[in-house]
Amino acid sequence: KSVINKCLFRYYGVWLIFFMLGLGTLLPWNFFMTAIMYFTSRLKDSSLGDTLANQTQAAAGHRSILEAKFNNTMTLCAMLPLLLCTCLNSILHSLISQRLRVLGSLVVIMMMFIVTAVIVKVPLEPLPFFCVTMVKIVIINSFGAVLQGSIFGMAGLLPASYTTPIMSGQGLAGSFAAFAMICAIASGSNLDDSAFGCFITACIVIFTCILSYILLPKLEFFRFYQDTNRKQSSDEENSLNLVRRGRQTSQNKDEAAHQIDQQKISMVTIFKKIWLLALSVCLTLTVTIGVFPAITADTKTSLADGGTWDQYFIPVSCFLLFNLCDWGGRSLTAVWMWPGKDSLLLPGMIVCRVIFVPLFMLCNVEPRVHLPVLFYHDAFFIMFMILFGFSNGYLASLCMCFGPKKVLPHEAETAGAIMAFFLSLGLALGAALSFIFRALV
Repeated sequence: KSVINKCLFRYYGVWLIFFMLGLGTLLPWNFFMTAIMYFTSRLKDSSLGDTLANQTQAAAGHRSILEAKFNNTMTLCAMLPLLLCTCLNSILHSLISQRLRVLGSLVVIMMMFIVTAVIVKVPLEPLPFFCVTMVKIVIINSFGAVLQGSIFGMAGLLPASYTTPIMSGQGLAGSFAAFAMICAIASGSNLDDSAFGCFITACIVIFTCILSYILLPKLEFFRFYQDTNRKQSSDEENSLNLVRRGRQTSQNKDEAAHQIDQQKISMVTIFKKIWLLALSVCLTLTVTIGVFPAITADTKTSLADGGTWDQYFIPVSCFLLFNLCDWGGRSLTAVWMWPGKDSLLLPGMIVCRVIFVPLFMLCNVEPRVHLPVLFYHDAFFIMFMILFGFSNGYLASLCMCFGPKKVLPHEAETAGAIMAFFLSLGLALGAALSFIFRALV
């Protein structure tokens, strides 16, 4: 019995560590997004009060230029470094050790959130505060891209089910941050205190991720797959050297050398094997970010007029509901993976998700100029959001799980990095298209 318990600990210990690392990749950034009212409050030309209620009332009044441009600039400063550094990680990951990429990224991100927490207590003029915040966003997302690509690459060395805890951890990050937003509204807390709490919590989560990653190589289950990958790569390299030395003596050996050369890791070769899954995950995230939250967050309730539900409608029906369903979809892949990695039904289902773009645009989004409202009642919006969130989590997780399993074992880490790049590309394309979709409403 003790042997069984020990084996279960090794198995689920690795699973839990990957879940924690997945949580750590997105929870800090989600806390950053949750504190959006804190950032905009510090960009106002004059003090309008500290409570959330006062900030909500002030939103309808005059906004400074920095305050009005904050959201768009933040999106640009987040998505461009994310895409660029994910691309660089996909190409250069073999030149920098995995340990340095993961631990280095976690330490830098934690330092940025420590600085962010300290600045909460430091008075700054709006323009310097705006510039410092954007620099931190660039740094956090740059190293976050390296961290995410490295973790997916690590998971590619393990069975396909080990990508699921990463995706599930990322899903929980959004739910946790949305719940924190609702609690802040309910408590009417001081904006500075709420933001400071979010940033300190992010630091604690990142520090826990650092400890988890340090523990990971000590688990035999992870070491087995890591050593197997290293041994296979070493054997192939030795075989290649032997064949090359004997090329002049045998034509058959020339052909064998050519075959082994073809097995060496090539970005183009690997991409040819996983291009459909890579484009599928890219389209999934493009559709999702294209309407969430740019369009969904502007939807108005039809059941309340200035009441309590009016205040909680978007935090609950948009952010919390999406993230819970997204988390559920990601977690489902731990026990059920359908359709299979070679099925054309998977990309077909992902293409069908494009229907969510016009569905949300035809909900009760305000203000609107061009399109009529066809789905006025809150029930339509909630039903769309449930399907939207669940399909995003489930289909994106399937793609990320299957990608590294379409290639040879020693190519899995590179395949995971490529999949992470296309995931980030989907985020960037969705952010760009969100401006167009919102303008069309």
